[in-house]
Amino acid sequence: MEKGFSLIELFKLGGPFMWGLLAFSVATVAIVIERCIYLIWHDCRVAPLRDKVKSYIQQDKKEEAVQFLLKCKRRQTIATVLLALLQNEKYGENRMERAAEAEAQERLRRMENGFNYLTALSSIAPLTGFLGTVSGMIGAFQSIAVATDVNAQLVAGGIYEALITTVFGLIIAIVALISYNLLIQKVDTFAAETSKAINDLV
Repeated sequence: MEKGFSLIELFKLGGPFMWGLLAFSVATVAIVIERCIYLIWHDCRVAPLRDKVKSYIQQDKKEEAVQFLLKCKRRQTIATVLLALLQNEKYGENRMERAAEAEAQERLRRMENGFNYLTALSSIAPLTGFLGTVSGMIGAFQSIAVATDVNAQLVAGGIYEALITTVFGLIIAIVALISYNLLIQKVDTFAAETSKAINDLV
């Protein structure tokens, strides 16, 4: 039975480009974990606070609504958006909407911090893998060129080693893309609910 390879052995077979892919994989995992912790720690629910503030407004208790939002924890993301809306109530609907939307955009920017790195890594990692493969193929054909006895095993072995970087590059890209899409879906949901909350309260 053919002997398998450990990850360390595969890493060594991949050549110098594997170090770059290792750095990309560490960066991808670090960004995903940091963003997950950020989004979990910050309460992105909109409905509970929106309904509470709406009930205050319906009872003509705008000042109580402001005081309620001021007492909310910093991790309750929607609180600052609704607070900006209510504090600009005296300036009219347009000012209210613009103030709330500006605060919402700032909150969304903080939530999406690091997402651009994930999209970049999903593109750079496979390209680095392909570059490693091409470099490995050059080495393999060079070995074939100087070999006196060329056989299928020599050719297949060189190509096999060269393709390792492509596999690792594609794995990193897949993980980065899946993580990005799952995270951005949560942010998009918050953005849609926030927009509806602003319109409802105005």
